[in-house]
Amino acid sequence: MRRKVRSPLPQVDGVDAVRVRLPVSSEWATVRDHLVDRLPVSAARVDAMFAAGAVWAESGPLGVDAPFVRGGSVWFHRELPVEVPVPFEVSVLFRDENLVVVDKPHFLATIPRGSHVRETALVRARRLTGIAELSPAHRLDRLTAGVVVFVARPELRGVYQELFARRLVRKEYEAVGRVSGVAPSPGTVVRSRIVKERGVHAAREVAGPVNAVTRVVSVERRGDVGLFGLVPETGRTHQLRVHMAGLGAPIVGDDLYPVVAERAPDDFSAPLQLLARAVEFRDPVSGVERRFVSGLSLSAWAG
Repeated sequence: MRRKVRSPLPQVDGVDAVRVRLPVSSEWATVRDHLVDRLPVSAARVDAMFAAGAVWAESGPLGVDAPFVRGGSVWFHRELPVEVPVPFEVSVLFRDENLVVVDKPHFLATIPRGSHVRETALVRARRLTGIAELSPAHRLDRLTAGVVVFVARPELRGVYQELFARRLVRKEYEAVGRVSGVAPSPGTVVRSRIVKERGVHAAREVAGPVNAVTRVVSVERRGDVGLFGLVPETGRTHQLRVHMAGLGAPIVGDDLYPVVAERAPDDFSAPLQLLARAVEFRDPVSGVERRFVSGLSLSAWAG
């Protein structure tokens, strides 16, 4: 088994150092030359990183003249983007030696990606628990709130991630949909093919083999809105949002389906009314039946 390479740099405020794998093909005399070509920053900025001792190999900090090593790795902490603070808290639902389960609020990404780094459930959960090696067993869309399972021990990460990847976890969602006609009824099953193209925000349904299945398990109605209990049997991007729009009950607060709407990055006034209410599975380590339930509520229904 290949040895897992661990970062020689500690986390900073819950954020991991960036690992850069050096290509096997060598066109550079030094690591510095490669980083100048590779990173979206100036040569002067790269030189400053080396001068500060901020670029590391497994053996320690590298000098500006450190030779390029084919297939090697270097680490550094990148300058983080300016982020709009998400004004909602992460709360811990469950914690033992293997798992940390949290309630993720709306608008908070699960893991660092792109412009969202500190303002993510993973980084907040690391700071909250003090567990530097915490990692996600699965992901929840940034705009969706609810239960997220994190793994506390690196050696068990793959075990729990495989559980979710193999669809051995029952996921239960709640959504508030706006209904203009006849509401979908309990027992409704939506089967379709959903595709999402790179660079395009919205997914869409197309003809072809089914890859997305959603079950409507409960419905409550209040005027022109309804509270829908949903169980996805698959995990396509935006699956529940696409299927609810297709059923004629688009989710309240959805800025993509059925119509794209612009929202300012600091506008937290109308969260998507979609909640990952519960996850349920047999723990692959202990054999215990697990069920974790969110303590959050959907504002469009709670009022």
